[in-house]
Amino acid sequence: MDATLKKMNLEFLGTAQHKITAEKFLEKQGSVFLDVRAKEEVDTLRFDFKHFNILTVNIPIDELPNRYKELPKEGFIGTFCSSATRATWAYLYLLDKGYKVRWIETTNEELAAILKPGLILKAVK
Repeated sequence: MDATLKKMNLEFLGTAQHKITAEKFLEKQGSVFLDVRAKEEVDTLRFDFKHFNILTVNIPIDELPNRYKELPKEGFIGTFCSSATRATWAYLYLLDKGYKVRWIETTNEELAAILKPGLILKAVK
């Protein structure tokens, strides 16, 4: 973790190498949307991006240390939770494990708001 934190300098943070917008993430076909919310939260409000060619995986943050190897080491992972706190922890954890990852800079409400018919139609074509 020391090496990972030492990378968090002004250049790294100032160029937003730690985060990605939801819109930009949805353009990254073949990536993984890692939802680190609790199962109960996901049961209540579920996101699925199969029409965007993005694999959606739910691993609650407290299960991540035991389950992170379920994630593909190759490719790109975007971490998500309802307010970015857990997504940021998951981002740091996976970055330290050598994954190509960013946390998705959005909330439940913001993500749902961009999923309009036009964007979905564009994805399915």
